[in-house]
This record gives sequence, structure tokens and C-alpha cells, in this order.
Amino acid sequence: MKPSLAVLLGLTALGALVLPLSAAPQEETPLDQLTPTERLERRITPEVLVCRAATPAVVFIETNTPRTYRDFWGRTFSQNNKSSGSGVVLTGDGFVVTNYHVVKDAKDIRISFEKSIDETVYVADVLSFVPEEDLALLKIRNPEDKIFGTVPMAPTSSDLMIGEPVVAIGNPYGHTHTVSVGIISGLHRGIKITDPNMGLKFEFDDLIQTDASINPGNSGGPLLNINGELIGINNAVNQQAENIGFAIPIDRVKVVLEEQLISPDRYNAWLGMRTSEDDRLEVTEVLAGSPAALGGMEPGDRILAFGTSQFSGLDDYRLVRLALRPGEQTEVRVARGDSTLTLPLQAWEKSDGVIYERLGVQVERVAFSRGGKGLAIRSVRPDGPAARIGLLPGDLIAAMRVRVGDLNRAFAFNNRFNLAGFLDRLQPDLELDVEIRREGQLYQGTVRLD
Repeated sequence: MKPSLAVLLGLTALGALVLPLSAAPQEETPLDQLTPTERLERRITPEVLVCRAATPAVVFIETNTPRTYRDFWGRTFSQNNKSSGSGVVLTGDGFVVTNYHVVKDAKDIRISFEKSIDETVYVADVLSFVPEEDLALLKIRNPEDKIFGTVPMAPTSSDLMIGEPVVAIGNPYGHTHTVSVGIISGLHRGIKITDPNMGLKFEFDDLIQTDASINPGNSGGPLLNINGELIGINNAVNQQAENIGFAIPIDRVKVVLEEQLISPDRYNAWLGMRTSEDDRLEVTEVLAGSPAALGGMEPGDRILAFGTSQFSGLDDYRLVRLALRPGEQTEVRVARGDSTLTLPLQAWEKSDGVIYERLGVQVERVAFSRGGKGLAIRSVRPDGPAARIGLLPGDLIAAMRVRVGDLNRAFAFNNRFNLAGFLDRLQPDLELDVEIRREGQLYQGTVRLD
């Protein structure tokens, strides 16, 4: 069974490496009297055990990021910049946490493990990120449904002790899966980081300070306690000092994961349904004509699984929903009464879903008769706002006017992303003046948004 985020975020970190302390032997056996096996066992320290347990879950991240440059003559040109970093696998189906600055603006992301564990180079997608926290969540594309190694999260980072031994694993300067050991040398550290070349500016006030070597390429990798539990995500090094590195505490990582990285507003794929915000995952609403409705879902269904991914609770469901890509065909398994049904599901782009939900239409980009491009209505939801004022497929959206307080302004849209962003910012029940062109004639009406 794949380890779930609910377990990893729980108060107990199942699977953590527990190393009980024992008293040193009263008399040491001379080295020349030990068998080869005994000699080897004496070398297996707690740090070795931590590395053995954690290494299968540490990934090497390589990215291609397009950058625009200007030459001496003022001409601009683009070039792909390659960079690398580290990450740590949180769940068996391949969700990876890393630093935002490792994947910022990246177009291609490749992930690899220690070659003795897995020689495959995987493609990964950025699912969500929080720049100000310097954290990002990735998903490894995993068509063979492999189960990856994971690192258990420590129950808390509030009990960390100065002087406590720690292990950092990462990929500094491209030297993959490099291990460094040290101690916690400070807690609740505040630092500022600025990198004009990448447009980065961070300010932290609660970092773990360690003297374990953390160099460029370690960013996003795990900081582990001697039990093999994840206590922080390495994210910064003081370049002016020796052996001063910093990590984001696991308590903060958990909060950002739960409240931001896997929140519903981060979903890129739109299904047209709403579910209860609890572990029952009961469908509370299905929008007519949406992917969920076309697949046969009904209010009252309880969602059990997407594809091969089953849910132990709300957090697991949110992770899988976050990884669902627009246009992807999948199956959803639901409980309906005493029956279990498997239904087809093909997600839409989020922008298409927002327009369909708020305005009640699907649109497409077309060329206007006077040149330029704009949006035409492709289909109309029967019970939607557009249908209520008589809009029809084929109508060209000329403009929308907002009249709120002192604001009286018309907006035109040449692509669906701009229209979706505009509608998403408006309150339900707001009235908009709409101008459309139909067979060469200009018509006006007032629509009340859902």
C-alpha cells in the first residue's frame, strides 16, 4: 500500500528509524580478534543507518529554464539555463517537496534517484508553489505505478535541541546523493536572501541553523535527525561563512503543505463538482454539462479512488486531485448507496471551467472580421447566466463592463485565460454589462454571474 500524506502529516511518523541508546561495553574486544562480520557491524553507526533508510527517497532535480538576454547591440535572445537541486519524496506515488527557487520558471524537470536504487530518469510536473515560503510540490510522472521510497516526517520540530546531531543529503555541485553530518547549531534564525540574477528575494524568521555542509545543489533536500525523520528542508547557505547552513523546519513545511500547497484553489484541472471538506468525500454538487456530470457522477456519491489511487482521507484526495492534469482521461470509483461504480472522467482546463461555472459558456479564440483575435461562444449551459439573457453559440464577446461604486470600465478579452482571470476575481451575483456581436449586429445585455 502506498504511504499516504495523512500518515506523514500525523502526530506519529510510522516507519521512522528508531535507534535505542545502549551502554558501551565494559571491555572492548581487540580488533584482531573480531570476525570480518563483527568488524563491519562495528562500523554501522546511527548515521549510516539514517543514510540507508533515507537515500531511496532523496531525488536529484535537473531543470531547463529559458532566460532572455540582451547583447551589446541591444538585441535580445533566449537561452536555456540548466540548474540542479534536491528534493525528498513524501508519498509512495511520487509527490516530492523541494525549494521553490530550485524549479522557478522551469520548463523541463527531470528527477533521478541513486542509480543503485533506480536508474530511470523521470519527468516531473510542478503542481503548486508558495514563493514567499520557498517551497514547491512536484509530482513524478509514474506510468508504471511504481512505489517510491519515502522519508517519514518528524512529529514536530518544536523539540529540536541545539547540539543535536543531524544528517543532510543532497546533490551539491552535481555530486549526486552526497551526505554531510553535523549538529543543530541554532534555532529560530532570521535571514534575508537576495539573488538578482533569478529575481529571488526571501526573508525568513524561523530557520534551523546547522553546521552540516549545505552547498548549492543541496537546496530542497532533507535535513534528518538521528532517527531518520525529516526535520527540515535545506534551503540556504551563508556564502560568507564556513559551515553555516539553514533549513525550513518541518512544522512550517506541514502548515504550508496543508494550508497552501494542496488547497483546492491550486487545482489546475477542473471537474465541475464539489465535495464535502471531510474524510467522507461526499459529492455535494455537480454542475450540468461539466466533466463530472458527463461522466455520470451524482450528488451523494462518495469518492473512493481516482484510477489506481485510493484515499485514506481528505489530504490524500487533495494530493491526487492536484496531480490530475487537464485533458487527462481517468476513472473515478464511487460508492452510491450499496453499489460501487467506476465512471469515466476527463478533466478540463481550469480556465475553461471558471468561465463555464461563472458565465455558463464555453469559448474559443477566433479571428474577428476587422483583424485581431477575440472570443466566440462555443456552447451555452442551459441553466447558466448566459442562457438566461439569450446568448447563443457563435456570438462574439465584444466587451464586458463593470459598474461597481466609482468603477465604470469596459474590458475586452483576446484569450480565455484573461477572461477566466477576470471572472474569477468578481463576486457571485455581480451584474455585468455584456456586448456581443451576432451576424454583424452589436447587442447589449446585463448578466448576473453565478
